[in-house]
Amino acid sequence: MGGYVDSRGYLIRGGPGTGKTTVGMHFLVDGVKKGEKCLYITLGESARDLTENSEQIGLSVDGIEFLDLSPDSKFFSGSRTYDLFSAAEVERDPMTKKIVECVTSLRPRRVFLDSTSHLRYLSIDAHQFRKQLVSFIRFLLELDCIVLFTSESTTMMPDDDVMYLSDAVLSLTLEGSLRTLEICKFRGSDYRMGKHTLKLTAKGAVVFPRLVPSEHIMPFDPVHIHSGIEEIDRLLNGGLEKGTVTLFSGPAGVGKTTLALQFAKEAAKNGTKVSMLSFEESIDSIIHRAESVQIPLKEMVKSRNLNIITIEPLLYSADQISSIIREEVEVNGVQMLILDGITGYRLSVEGDIQTQLRSVVKYLTNMGVTVIAINETENITGDFRATEIGISYMADNIVFIRYLELKGELRKAIGVLKKRLGDFERNIREFAITSSGIKLGQPLTNLRGILQGVPEWKQEISSHELIGNK
Repeated sequence: MGGYVDSRGYLIRGGPGTGKTTVGMHFLVDGVKKGEKCLYITLGESARDLTENSEQIGLSVDGIEFLDLSPDSKFFSGSRTYDLFSAAEVERDPMTKKIVECVTSLRPRRVFLDSTSHLRYLSIDAHQFRKQLVSFIRFLLELDCIVLFTSESTTMMPDDDVMYLSDAVLSLTLEGSLRTLEICKFRGSDYRMGKHTLKLTAKGAVVFPRLVPSEHIMPFDPVHIHSGIEEIDRLLNGGLEKGTVTLFSGPAGVGKTTLALQFAKEAAKNGTKVSMLSFEESIDSIIHRAESVQIPLKEMVKSRNLNIITIEPLLYSADQISSIIREEVEVNGVQMLILDGITGYRLSVEGDIQTQLRSVVKYLTNMGVTVIAINETENITGDFRATEIGISYMADNIVFIRYLELKGELRKAIGVLKKRLGDFERNIREFAITSSGIKLGQPLTNLRGILQGVPEWKQEISSHELIGNK
C-alpha cells in the first residue's frame, strides 16, 4: 500500500456521477505538484468543460496538457458519409495518430484516458477492441508512463475484458447518496479490501477508508473512572474501567445522556479529555440541559476538556464518522468518548450496524478509550430489553434506567445488568434528576416486577424511602 506503482495501467470503472473524472484529475494534479508532465486524453467531455468543472472544486489544471478528441459542434452540422468503409474504420486511424503524436512529443509521466468506452465504439468487434487497447497501453507503458483509464460498465456493454487487461481496478459506485470506492485488484501491491466512502466535496474527492481495529493497539492500565456520585459508583463496584464499553439503555427522556455527562464531568476534573458525538441535539441544547443540573459543560468546553461534535446522520457515512473518531483520539488525545446515540448512528450506516459499530468500539477499546454509548429503547414500560438491535454483547457494562409508576406518580429506577470486569450491586435504586444534580434513592427491595415498569409491592413501602419525600 502507498499509491500507484510505476509503469502500470489502472482502470477506474463506474457509472455516471460516481467520481471517475474527479479521481483522475486528482491523479494528474498530484503529478504536476511533483514536477511531472501530465496528459489528459478526453474522448467525451470537452477540455473547456473539464477545466471549468475542476476549477469549481479547487483543482487547478495549470500544467496539465489536454488532448481533446471529443466531437465538437461541427461534427453534427457537417455532412460525412461512409459508403465503402464503416465510421469506426475512418475515424479510428486519425484519432490514433493524434494520440501517438501527442504522447511522443510530450513524453508525459502520467496519462489519464477518459474513457475506453468511446474507443470500444470505434472498434469493429470485441476482439479488435481488446487488441487495440492492449497495444495502446503497452505503447504508453514502454514510455514509462503511469496510465489511468476509465470505463462505464452496463448490462448491455460490460467491461470485464478491460478489467482483465488492467494491473489494478478501482470500482466506484453510487447508491442513493453514498459513493464508494473499492479496489478489486492490484497486481504487485497489497491493498485494503472492502468498500470505502468516497465524498465529492467543494475541494475535490475525499476517501474515508474503512476502519481496521487490529491496526490500532495501545497499551493502557484499566483504572477506575468514577461518576462522582457515591451510590452510582457503588452500583458499579467502584465505577467504570478505562478502555471498556458501557451501554446506557432506556427510553427517551429518562436521563441517559445526563448520566453520561456526569461521568464526563468527573473524568474532565481528573484531566481526562472527553469527546461527545451527538446525533440528536445541538451543542447549545446539551450545554443548557447540563448546566441546569449542575454539570458545568460550558466551562469544560472552554477549558478544552470536552469537545462536543454534532453530526447530522443523513449527511455522514459510517466511514466518515470513524474518521472523526480517529482524529479525536489520535490527534486530540481523547480518552473518553460518548456516542449519543445508537439510533442516530444507525441512520449513517449502510448495511449491518452490528459490524460497523463493533469496528468502532473495538478500535476505541484497543486504544484505551472509555466508551459510553447511549441506546434508546422504544418501549417506555413493558417487557425489558437492553437493546432492540442485538448489540448488548459488545458492551462490557450495561446500565439501564426505567420508568416506574409508584403511588400514582411516574418515577425512574436504575440498575446494572452486566459488568464484565468485576462484581456489581444487584439492587435497583430509584433515580432522579433534580436542579442540584442526579440523586439515587435507597434500594427498592420491597418491589418486584420493576423491569416491566409496573412494579408490585412485596410489602408496603414507606414514603420516606422515595426521593423527594425525605
